[in-house]
Amino acid sequence: MFSEIKKCLLLAIPLSLAQLAQGATGFVDTVMMGWLGSQTIASGGLGASIFGFCLLLFTGIVSAVSPLAAQAYGAGNQEKVGTIVRLGLGISLILAIPIALLFCNGGSLLLLLGQNANTAALAQTYLRAIALGFIPALGFAVLKSFLSALLQPQLVMVTVVLGTLLNIAANYVLMFGKLGFPAMGLAGIGWASTFSLWSMFVALTVYICNQPQFAVYGIFQPSFYKAFTLEHRHIIGEIFQVGLPIGGLIAVEVGLFTVVTFLIGQLGTNALAAHQIALQTISMSFQIALGVSIATTIRVGQLAGQNDLAGTRLAGYVGIAIAALSMAVATIAFWLVPKSIISLYIDINDQNNAQVVALAAKLLGVAAIFQIVDGVQVTAAGALRGLKDTRIPMLIGIFAYWCVGLLTGYTFGITSGYGAIGLWWGLAIGLALAAIILTWRFSTRTTNY
Repeated sequence: MFSEIKKCLLLAIPLSLAQLAQGATGFVDTVMMGWLGSQTIASGGLGASIFGFCLLLFTGIVSAVSPLAAQAYGAGNQEKVGTIVRLGLGISLILAIPIALLFCNGGSLLLLLGQNANTAALAQTYLRAIALGFIPALGFAVLKSFLSALLQPQLVMVTVVLGTLLNIAANYVLMFGKLGFPAMGLAGIGWASTFSLWSMFVALTVYICNQPQFAVYGIFQPSFYKAFTLEHRHIIGEIFQVGLPIGGLIAVEVGLFTVVTFLIGQLGTNALAAHQIALQTISMSFQIALGVSIATTIRVGQLAGQNDLAGTRLAGYVGIAIAALSMAVATIAFWLVPKSIISLYIDINDQNNAQVVALAAKLLGVAAIFQIVDGVQVTAAGALRGLKDTRIPMLIGIFAYWCVGLLTGYTFGITSGYGAIGLWWGLAIGLALAAIILTWRFSTRTTNY
């Protein structure tokens, strides 16, 4: 057991740090949006939620590269690893282009979803600026999956950390018009993210191309296009067979948060601003559990590829336990110092922000309760992903998040009049149910695996 804990942590720590740094891009963006006022943080946060939802959804699809490459690597099939990654890059490009075009007209979509006209117009300036960043973001996800499957997550961590620092600097320069650039406000934050995302993708590409150890996989070989042949149609099918349910599970979970965001947006600017602060905060802590989940997928996938049945089961349970413990730390912070956390976003001593501060503190109190189950459910799903079991977990997610979580939240928040607090309690109940069922599913699958 201790050997497996060590192996999981060697993967999970750099991956969690990479996820934290990647999540810090959204965190820093939200904090700096707050410098421009409550209206900007509400509008920009709404735009960031849409971008984040689409990115997670489509990253989920191409992240099928991770368990597939891990199993091929565990079985010693280098040629298949290279083919999977090349196909993943091609699929990421095909998926990214139309979504980037959709972002360019994001304001119209927000109006159709019932958002305030001023909020939608300001959010569109952000979405148009960050649209071109969607293409490298998906490509980066594929390369990250490749390096992680080969047990080399350290470079991913370094690249994301440097990319985040670059984003912070670019935010400041473009927001306020430094170094000869015009002051672009919210749009400048979007352009800074685009620049950062392209920089990270290019950095990983250059590294892989210049390291002899990766040459055997032929990721960027001149005959790249030959991966898309009838000979490899079964691998293309497998990527979508595994990836679409992964994306679907992410969509139903993140979609739940997105729908709740739209519902709260109809309750007013103060409620939306408080929701964005709390949501961005839990998104940061969730990145730790997400890193553990990715590590668990890889460990389970590699051991499954080696037909190590007992090791496969142990790897899943170890990952779930590590995620639960890491989320317990975040829970304590949310309970003990909520106002210190909120002060990172807005001036808590400004009376104009009093309602936002009070509501955000209450939302963090609810979030503290479901942090642990959130970590358990995402890691249990990651363990199942390592077994290429993705369709049933997606159906479990639909039931837990939407049929139970959203319905309960709507009943408490809208019908019963508890507002944002009631909607967040619905989130907690849905995540807890998902954690229970997904963990049971992994236990059942590995008993008979």
